[in-house]
Amino acid sequence: MEKKRVVPITTEQVEALRDAMPTELRALVVFTAGTGLRQGEVFGVTRDRLRLLGRNPVVTVDRQLVYRHRRPPDFGPLKTRASHRTVPLPQVVVAALNEHLARFEVAEDGLVFTLNGEPLARGAFGHIFRPAALKVGMNVATGTGMHALRHYYASLLIRYGESVKTVQVRLGHATAAETLDTYSHIWPDSDDRTRDAIDAVLGTNNAGEQPIAR
Repeated sequence: MEKKRVVPITTEQVEALRDAMPTELRALVVFTAGTGLRQGEVFGVTRDRLRLLGRNPVVTVDRQLVYRHRRPPDFGPLKTRASHRTVPLPQVVVAALNEHLARFEVAEDGLVFTLNGEPLARGAFGHIFRPAALKVGMNVATGTGMHALRHYYASLLIRYGESVKTVQVRLGHATAAETLDTYSHIWPDSDDRTRDAIDAVLGTNNAGEQPIAR
């Protein structure tokens, strides 16, 4: 069955979505768009999993917030073994996190993103996220929801020349095939690079030569 192609949202939509969210959740939008974490992984990030100082700021992803029937959210295992990863934090994300942590009190082992001081529940978050997403022109009818920010992150990595393997690792995909299956159509067309590669070598060496008669 042919999968529907991912159409990443624009940077303008990401910025508008950030501004449309409550102040308490604006850094969450920037963080997700700048790291590509899954929703449960974002909801489960605690302050001690962030390293914001130094030349190599990162977030360690080793658990997620899980939801069980009639029980409060709690930490649980990640989707796959490959989901365990360390993701570099761009400066725009570091700045958003620092501003967020300066404004909202977060304990060293506390959840970074909460709603009124409580863990983010999927239902309550959806009631906030969906209207904001619709307001900025995002198509939430497809069911991607917050996953659109993950697609945006992947599309930026691809646009700036990251390899399939790097994108796989950053997203926590189990295989490179999973990454290609989702995003192969976003990689730039390689036809021109193929022509240039051959012309740069074979074309230069044979410039001006006449075909050899047989």
